[in-house]
Amino acid sequence: MTKIVVLPHPTLCPEGSTFDAEPGTSICNALIYHDIFIEHACEQSCACTTCHVVVRQGFNSLETAEEEEEDMLDKAWGLEANSRLSCQAIIADEELVVEIPKYTINHAREENH
Repeated sequence: MTKIVVLPHPTLCPEGSTFDAEPGTSICNALIYHDIFIEHACEQSCACTTCHVVVRQGFNSLETAEEEEEDMLDKAWGLEANSRLSCQAIIADEELVVEIPKYTINHAREENH
């Protein structure tokens, strides 16, 4: 099992969280499994940026992002060098520290306002 530390997020995880996740699981699925309901508007098909996270520690343990993910990340709010789409980032054996950005770009939700 791999230790995952989630930094506090004002609405999704105000106190932060620490849990163990199975290597081979996506960060998105691990978050959801542990009741941190990160958005994933495209149902984890790498077609949006709502599950964008910043990997503060352990980034290099993740496999390199595919070109499709890189293209989507270019559209993410608050993009950083260590940003990943959590639906595409597969947990390995190294501890991860993950930050969920405060904002996300969700066109479907924004159009309904």
